[in-house]
Amino acid sequence: MSADGTGETTSRANPGPGATITVFGGSGFVGRHTVQALARRGYRLRVAVRQPNNAQFLRPMGVVGQVEPVQANIRDDASVAAAVEGADAVVNLVGILHESGKQKFAAVQAEGADRVARAAAAAGIASFVQMSAIGADPDSPSTYARSKAEGEAAVRAVIAGAVVLRPSIVFGPEDDFFNRFAGMARLSPILPLIGGGATRFQPVYVKDVAEAVVRVLERGDAAGRTYELGGPEVLTFRELMEIVLHETGRSRLLVPVPFALARVQAAVLQLLPHPLLTLDQLRLLALDNVASDAAKAEGCTLEGLGIAPTALAAVLPTYLYRFRRTGQFERANAS
Repeated sequence: MSADGTGETTSRANPGPGATITVFGGSGFVGRHTVQALARRGYRLRVAVRQPNNAQFLRPMGVVGQVEPVQANIRDDASVAAAVEGADAVVNLVGILHESGKQKFAAVQAEGADRVARAAAAAGIASFVQMSAIGADPDSPSTYARSKAEGEAAVRAVIAGAVVLRPSIVFGPEDDFFNRFAGMARLSPILPLIGGGATRFQPVYVKDVAEAVVRVLERGDAAGRTYELGGPEVLTFRELMEIVLHETGRSRLLVPVPFALARVQAAVLQLLPHPLLTLDQLRLLALDNVASDAAKAEGCTLEGLGIAPTALAAVLPTYLYRFRRTGQFERANAS
Protein backbone atom coordinates (compact mmCIF):
# COMPACT_ATOMS: atom_id res chain seq x y z
CA MET A 1 0.00 0.00 0.00
CA SER A 2 1.30 3.44 -0.87
CA ALA A 3 0.17 6.43 1.09
CA ASP A 4 0.59 10.19 1.09
CA GLY A 5 1.59 10.36 4.73
CA THR A 6 -1.96 10.82 6.00
CA GLY A 7 -2.80 7.15 6.17
CA GLU A 8 -4.96 7.30 3.06
CA THR A 9 -4.46 4.77 0.29
CA THR A 10 -3.72 6.82 -2.80
CA SER A 11 -2.69 4.31 -5.48
CA ARG A 12 -4.93 1.77 -7.14
CA ALA A 13 -3.67 -1.46 -8.66
CA ASN A 14 -6.10 -3.10 -11.04
CA PRO A 15 -6.64 -6.82 -10.44
CA GLY A 16 -5.26 -9.11 -13.13
CA PRO A 17 -6.45 -12.49 -14.43
CA GLY A 18 -6.96 -14.97 -11.62
CA ALA A 19 -6.93 -12.27 -8.95
CA THR A 20 -8.97 -12.75 -5.78
CA ILE A 21 -11.84 -10.34 -5.23
CA THR A 22 -13.83 -10.16 -2.00
CA VAL A 23 -17.46 -9.22 -2.67
CA PHE A 24 -19.51 -8.07 0.31
CA GLY A 25 -23.24 -8.57 -0.23
CA GLY A 26 -22.66 -10.98 -3.11
CA SER A 27 -25.80 -13.02 -2.43
CA GLY A 28 -28.16 -10.07 -2.88
CA PHE A 29 -29.99 -8.88 -5.98
CA VAL A 30 -27.12 -6.92 -7.54
CA GLY A 31 -24.56 -9.16 -5.86
CA ARG A 32 -25.49 -12.43 -7.54
CA HIS A 33 -25.27 -10.87 -10.99
CA THR A 34 -21.97 -9.21 -10.11
CA VAL A 35 -20.50 -12.50 -8.89
CA GLN A 36 -21.58 -14.16 -12.11
CA ALA A 37 -20.04 -11.40 -14.26
CA LEU A 38 -16.74 -11.51 -12.35
CA ALA A 39 -16.60 -15.32 -12.44
CA ARG A 40 -17.01 -15.27 -16.21
CA ARG A 41 -13.94 -13.02 -16.40
CA GLY A 42 -11.91 -15.63 -14.54
CA TYR A 43 -11.57 -13.97 -11.13
CA ARG A 44 -11.48 -15.96 -7.92
CA LEU A 45 -14.32 -14.77 -5.72
CA ARG A 46 -14.65 -14.69 -1.97
CA VAL A 47 -18.30 -13.83 -1.28
CA ALA A 48 -18.61 -12.29 2.18
CA VAL A 49 -22.10 -12.83 3.62
CA ARG A 50 -23.65 -13.20 7.06
CA GLN A 51 -24.94 -16.72 6.35
CA PRO A 52 -22.70 -18.64 3.90
CA ASN A 53 -25.06 -21.63 3.85
CA ASN A 54 -27.66 -19.42 2.18
CA ALA A 55 -25.18 -18.38 -0.50
CA GLN A 56 -24.21 -21.83 -1.77
CA PHE A 57 -26.26 -21.19 -4.92
CA LEU A 58 -23.42 -18.92 -6.06
CA ARG A 59 -20.87 -21.74 -6.34
CA PRO A 60 -22.04 -23.04 -9.77
CA MET A 61 -21.49 -19.57 -11.23
CA GLY A 62 -17.80 -20.52 -11.54
CA VAL A 63 -15.69 -23.63 -11.90
CA VAL A 64 -15.02 -25.79 -8.87
CA GLY A 65 -13.47 -23.66 -6.12
CA GLN A 66 -13.73 -20.37 -8.01
CA VAL A 67 -16.62 -18.94 -5.96
CA GLU A 68 -16.34 -19.37 -2.20
CA PRO A 69 -18.93 -17.99 0.25
CA VAL A 70 -17.35 -16.94 3.56
CA GLN A 71 -18.86 -15.66 6.78
CA ALA A 72 -18.63 -11.94 7.49
CA ASN A 73 -20.83 -9.43 9.26
CA ILE A 74 -20.34 -5.88 8.06
CA ARG A 75 -20.85 -4.71 11.64
CA ASP A 76 -17.98 -6.88 12.96
CA ASP A 77 -14.32 -5.84 12.60
CA ALA A 78 -12.74 -9.28 12.92
CA SER A 79 -14.91 -11.05 10.34
CA VAL A 80 -14.52 -8.20 7.85
CA ALA A 81 -10.74 -8.22 8.25
CA ALA A 82 -10.64 -11.98 7.72
CA ALA A 83 -12.75 -11.71 4.59
CA VAL A 84 -10.41 -9.24 2.88
CA GLU A 85 -7.13 -10.79 3.97
CA GLY A 86 -5.09 -11.80 0.91
CA ALA A 87 -7.57 -10.33 -1.58
CA ASP A 88 -6.50 -8.16 -4.52
CA ALA A 89 -9.66 -6.07 -4.67
CA VAL A 90 -12.85 -5.45 -2.68
CA VAL A 91 -16.39 -4.74 -3.87
CA ASN A 92 -18.92 -3.55 -1.30
CA LEU A 93 -22.51 -4.04 -2.43
CA VAL A 94 -24.15 -4.17 0.98
CA GLY A 95 -27.24 -2.01 1.32
CA ILE A 96 -30.76 -2.10 2.74
CA LEU A 97 -34.02 -0.56 1.51
CA HIS A 98 -35.57 -0.13 4.95
CA GLU A 99 -34.44 -0.44 8.54
CA SER A 100 -35.18 -3.48 10.67
CA GLY A 101 -33.76 -4.54 14.03
CA LYS A 102 -30.02 -3.92 14.09
CA GLN A 103 -30.02 -3.30 10.36
CA LYS A 104 -30.03 0.49 10.45
CA PHE A 105 -29.02 2.74 7.56
CA ALA A 106 -26.17 4.29 9.53
CA ALA A 107 -24.84 0.94 10.77
CA VAL A 108 -24.97 -0.78 7.38
CA GLN A 109 -24.45 1.86 4.71
CA ALA A 110 -22.21 4.34 6.53
CA GLU A 111 -20.39 2.58 9.38
CA GLY A 112 -20.34 -0.71 7.47
CA ALA A 113 -18.77 0.87 4.39
CA ASP A 114 -16.21 2.57 6.62
CA ARG A 115 -15.34 -0.73 8.31
CA VAL A 116 -14.86 -2.56 5.00
CA ALA A 117 -12.73 0.23 3.54
CA ARG A 118 -10.51 0.45 6.61
CA ALA A 119 -9.99 -3.31 6.61
CA ALA A 120 -9.12 -3.22 2.91
CA ALA A 121 -6.67 -0.35 3.42
CA ALA A 122 -5.05 -2.16 6.35
CA ALA A 123 -4.62 -5.22 4.10
CA GLY A 124 -2.91 -3.08 1.44
CA ILE A 125 -5.81 -3.23 -1.01
CA ALA A 126 -6.17 -0.16 -3.22
CA SER A 127 -8.72 -1.50 -5.72
CA PHE A 128 -12.14 -0.85 -4.18
CA VAL A 129 -15.66 -0.41 -5.55
CA GLN A 130 -18.42 1.07 -3.39
CA MET A 131 -22.04 0.64 -4.46
CA SER A 132 -24.08 3.73 -3.65
CA ALA A 133 -27.19 5.21 -5.28
CA ILE A 134 -28.24 8.21 -7.35
CA GLY A 135 -29.50 10.75 -4.86
CA ALA A 136 -26.79 10.09 -2.27
CA ASP A 137 -26.42 13.44 -0.55
CA PRO A 138 -25.23 14.40 2.96
CA ASP A 139 -27.98 17.04 3.04
CA SER A 140 -30.80 14.84 1.76
CA PRO A 141 -34.08 14.71 3.72
CA SER A 142 -33.84 10.92 3.37
CA THR A 143 -31.87 8.96 5.96
CA TYR A 144 -31.17 6.33 3.30
CA ALA A 145 -29.62 8.87 0.93
CA ARG A 146 -27.62 10.55 3.71
CA SER A 147 -26.17 7.22 4.86
CA LYS A 148 -25.19 6.38 1.29
CA ALA A 149 -23.32 9.69 1.03
CA GLU A 150 -21.67 9.09 4.39
CA GLY A 151 -20.55 5.67 3.18
CA GLU A 152 -19.01 7.18 0.06
CA ALA A 153 -17.11 9.77 2.10
CA ALA A 154 -15.90 7.17 4.61
CA VAL A 155 -14.53 4.95 1.84
CA ARG A 156 -12.78 7.81 0.04
CA ALA A 157 -11.25 9.02 3.33
CA VAL A 158 -9.10 5.88 3.49
CA ILE A 159 -8.96 4.75 -0.15
CA ALA A 160 -8.79 7.84 -2.34
CA GLY A 161 -8.83 5.79 -5.54
CA ALA A 162 -12.02 3.94 -4.66
CA VAL A 163 -14.69 3.94 -7.38
CA VAL A 164 -18.26 4.83 -6.44
CA LEU A 165 -21.20 3.54 -8.49
CA ARG A 166 -24.56 5.26 -8.17
CA PRO A 167 -27.35 3.42 -10.00
CA SER A 168 -30.92 4.61 -10.44
CA ILE A 169 -33.69 2.06 -9.78
CA VAL A 170 -32.24 -1.34 -10.67
CA PHE A 171 -34.52 -3.75 -12.49
CA GLY A 172 -34.25 -7.45 -13.16
CA PRO A 173 -35.95 -10.75 -12.25
CA GLU A 174 -35.42 -10.35 -8.50
CA ASP A 175 -36.01 -6.59 -8.25
CA ASP A 176 -38.00 -4.96 -5.46
CA PHE A 177 -39.64 -2.29 -7.62
CA PHE A 178 -41.44 -3.75 -10.63
CA ASN A 179 -42.21 -7.02 -8.83
CA ARG A 180 -43.71 -5.08 -5.92
CA PHE A 181 -46.05 -2.97 -8.02
CA ALA A 182 -46.95 -5.87 -10.32
CA GLY A 183 -47.95 -7.78 -7.18
CA MET A 184 -50.05 -4.84 -6.03
CA ALA A 185 -51.75 -4.65 -9.42
CA ARG A 186 -52.73 -8.30 -9.10
CA LEU A 187 -54.53 -7.70 -5.80
CA SER A 188 -55.67 -4.08 -5.80
CA PRO A 189 -58.09 -2.25 -8.12
CA ILE A 190 -55.88 0.86 -7.94
CA LEU A 191 -52.22 1.81 -8.09
CA PRO A 192 -51.22 4.94 -6.17
CA LEU A 193 -49.33 7.72 -7.91
CA ILE A 194 -47.33 9.20 -5.06
CA GLY A 195 -47.20 12.98 -5.39
CA GLY A 196 -49.11 12.71 -8.67
CA GLY A 197 -46.56 10.39 -10.28
CA ALA A 198 -44.39 13.14 -11.77
CA THR A 199 -41.05 12.08 -10.21
CA ARG A 200 -38.59 10.94 -12.88
CA PHE A 201 -36.54 7.73 -12.84
CA GLN A 202 -33.96 6.13 -15.12
CA PRO A 203 -34.26 2.36 -14.50
CA VAL A 204 -31.04 0.44 -15.11
CA TYR A 205 -30.74 -3.29 -15.84
CA VAL A 206 -29.02 -5.31 -13.11
CA LYS A 207 -26.68 -7.03 -15.57
CA ASP A 208 -25.52 -3.62 -16.83
CA VAL A 209 -24.75 -2.60 -13.25
CA ALA A 210 -22.82 -5.84 -12.74
CA GLU A 211 -20.85 -5.22 -15.92
CA ALA A 212 -20.06 -1.72 -14.70
CA VAL A 213 -18.49 -3.22 -11.56
CA VAL A 214 -16.25 -5.41 -13.71
CA ARG A 215 -15.18 -2.58 -15.98
CA VAL A 216 -14.29 -0.08 -13.27
CA LEU A 217 -12.19 -2.77 -11.60
CA GLU A 218 -10.31 -3.33 -14.83
CA ARG A 219 -9.88 0.29 -15.91
CA GLY A 220 -7.11 2.33 -14.34
CA ASP A 221 -8.73 5.61 -15.42
CA ALA A 222 -11.77 4.83 -13.25
CA ALA A 223 -9.85 5.34 -10.01
CA GLY A 224 -11.39 7.94 -7.73
CA ARG A 225 -14.37 8.57 -9.99
CA THR A 226 -18.11 8.46 -9.29
CA TYR A 227 -20.30 6.89 -11.97
CA GLU A 228 -24.06 7.49 -12.23
CA LEU A 229 -25.75 4.52 -13.86
CA GLY A 230 -29.05 4.86 -15.65
CA GLY A 231 -30.84 3.07 -18.46
CA PRO A 232 -31.72 4.46 -21.90
CA GLU A 233 -35.10 5.88 -20.80
CA VAL A 234 -36.09 8.59 -18.34
CA LEU A 235 -39.66 7.91 -17.25
CA THR A 236 -42.07 9.35 -14.70
CA PHE A 237 -43.52 7.24 -11.92
CA ARG A 238 -46.87 7.36 -13.76
CA GLU A 239 -45.25 6.03 -16.93
CA LEU A 240 -43.59 3.22 -14.98
CA MET A 241 -46.94 2.20 -13.51
CA GLU A 242 -48.48 2.21 -16.99
CA ILE A 243 -45.70 -0.10 -18.16
CA VAL A 244 -46.36 -2.44 -15.22
CA LEU A 245 -50.05 -2.62 -16.15
CA HIS A 246 -49.24 -3.25 -19.81
CA GLU A 247 -46.78 -6.05 -19.04
CA THR A 248 -49.13 -7.74 -16.56
CA GLY A 249 -52.24 -7.35 -18.71
CA ARG A 250 -54.07 -5.52 -15.95
CA SER A 251 -56.49 -2.62 -16.09
CA ARG A 252 -56.24 -0.59 -12.91
CA LEU A 253 -57.03 2.95 -11.85
CA LEU A 254 -53.98 5.16 -11.39
CA VAL A 255 -54.91 7.38 -8.48
CA PRO A 256 -52.83 10.47 -7.63
CA VAL A 257 -51.99 10.55 -3.91
CA PRO A 258 -50.77 13.89 -2.49
CA PHE A 259 -47.59 13.66 -0.44
CA ALA A 260 -49.46 14.80 2.68
CA LEU A 261 -51.84 11.85 2.47
CA ALA A 262 -49.04 9.49 1.46
CA ARG A 263 -47.15 10.41 4.64
CA VAL A 264 -50.08 9.24 6.74
CA GLN A 265 -50.27 5.97 4.81
CA ALA A 266 -46.51 5.41 5.00
CA ALA A 267 -46.52 5.96 8.76
CA VAL A 268 -48.86 2.97 9.04
CA LEU A 269 -47.36 0.78 6.30
CA GLN A 270 -43.83 1.02 7.69
CA LEU A 271 -45.01 -0.85 10.79
CA LEU A 272 -45.49 -4.04 8.75
CA PRO A 273 -42.75 -6.75 8.91
CA HIS A 274 -42.15 -6.18 5.19
CA PRO A 275 -43.32 -2.59 4.68
CA LEU A 276 -44.84 -1.63 1.34
CA LEU A 277 -43.81 1.98 1.90
CA THR A 278 -41.87 3.86 4.58
CA LEU A 279 -41.64 7.55 5.38
CA ASP A 280 -38.02 7.53 4.30
CA GLN A 281 -38.86 5.94 0.94
CA LEU A 282 -41.56 8.56 0.52
CA ARG A 283 -38.93 11.29 0.88
CA LEU A 284 -36.95 9.64 -1.92
CA LEU A 285 -40.03 9.44 -4.14
CA ALA A 286 -40.25 13.23 -4.03
CA LEU A 287 -36.86 13.57 -5.76
CA ASP A 288 -35.92 12.82 -9.40
CA ASN A 289 -33.63 9.80 -9.71
CA VAL A 290 -31.69 10.28 -12.96
CA ALA A 291 -28.07 10.60 -14.02
CA SER A 292 -26.85 14.19 -13.78
CA ASP A 293 -25.67 16.34 -16.68
CA ALA A 294 -22.28 16.58 -14.94
CA ALA A 295 -21.88 12.79 -14.93
CA LYS A 296 -22.75 12.65 -18.63
CA ALA A 297 -20.30 15.43 -19.49
CA GLU A 298 -17.50 13.66 -17.62
CA GLY A 299 -18.23 10.27 -19.21
CA CYS A 300 -19.14 8.84 -15.81
CA THR A 301 -22.11 6.80 -17.04
CA LEU A 302 -22.72 3.36 -18.52
CA GLU A 303 -22.01 4.77 -21.96
CA GLY A 304 -18.75 6.20 -20.67
CA LEU A 305 -17.75 2.68 -19.67
CA GLY A 306 -18.63 1.38 -23.12
CA ILE A 307 -21.85 -0.30 -21.97
CA ALA A 308 -25.00 0.09 -24.09
CA PRO A 309 -27.86 0.41 -21.55
CA THR A 310 -30.58 -2.22 -21.81
CA ALA A 311 -34.16 -1.05 -22.33
CA LEU A 312 -37.03 -2.05 -20.03
CA ALA A 313 -38.95 -3.58 -22.93
CA ALA A 314 -36.17 -6.09 -23.53
CA VAL A 315 -36.31 -7.53 -20.01
CA LEU A 316 -39.58 -6.85 -18.15
CA PRO A 317 -41.65 -9.35 -20.20
CA THR A 318 -39.22 -12.13 -19.21
CA TYR A 319 -40.27 -11.99 -15.56
CA LEU A 320 -43.45 -9.94 -15.16
CA TYR A 321 -45.40 -12.53 -17.16
CA ARG A 322 -45.98 -14.43 -13.92
CA PHE A 323 -48.30 -11.65 -12.76
CA ARG A 324 -50.64 -12.10 -15.74
CA ARG A 325 -53.89 -13.99 -15.19
CA THR A 326 -52.74 -17.03 -17.19
CA GLY A 327 -48.99 -16.46 -16.94
CA GLN A 328 -46.79 -16.60 -20.00
CA PHE A 329 -49.61 -17.93 -22.20
CA GLU A 330 -52.00 -15.02 -21.74
CA ARG A 331 -51.01 -13.05 -24.83
CA ALA A 332 -50.92 -16.16 -26.98
CA ASN A 333 -54.43 -17.08 -25.82
CA ALA A 334 -55.66 -13.56 -26.49
CA SER A 335 -54.43 -13.73 -30.07
